[in-house]
Amino acid sequence: MLIRCHAFLLTAHLNQTCQLLNLKKTISNYYLFIFCDEVDVLPVGEGIWIYFECENLDQFVNQLQVKGISFDELPNDKPWLWREARLKDPDQNTLILYFAGDNRLNPPWKIKD
Repeated sequence: MLIRCHAFLLTAHLNQTCQLLNLKKTISNYYLFIFCDEVDVLPVGEGIWIYFECENLDQFVNQLQVKGISFDELPNDKPWLWREARLKDPDQNTLILYFAGDNRLNPPWKIKD
């Protein structure tokens, strides 16, 4: 199953794309390390949103639900032409599972070269 990660720190005063530094696989778990630029004071806002692109979003969400994972928002189509599901991690960061297909890089409103 294809899963891509895109991390964004979304706050009232900062919209910073973070670097996905490392994704390590151990015997039974994946560990994701995301590093952002250092800041003196953490801004107040909506917190960290981490996007995971999944080819078979609905099927993947169903598999997670069977394992007892609860979602704040089940898969649904968004006005920006992505399909998304949302949940929180234990630290209350927003995790967004989505499928955008060609619309991720080439939405219909993109200005042609």
